[in-house]
Amino acid sequence: MLAIAAAIVFGFYLLLDLFDTNLGAPDLFNFPTMASLGLLLLALYLAGVGSGPRTGNSGSGRRFYGRRPGRG
Repeated sequence: MLAIAAAIVFGFYLLLDLFDTNLGAPDLFNFPTMASLGLLLLALYLAGVGSGPRTGNSGSGRRFYGRRPGRG
């Protein structure tokens, strides 16, 4: 989820840059602020914070005990 939020932040800033607008707040929507926010969200995602891909005992997938079938 945080990676998607980071992509949205980067996409929003790209659109602001392409249309050459600052939405009336040039100090809020500048490159260092948006890059810091996007990189913070990516770092939190990579650190495991938020609802990223989950593995473990979630009940999904197949469980194999002993030898796995089809492995020779």
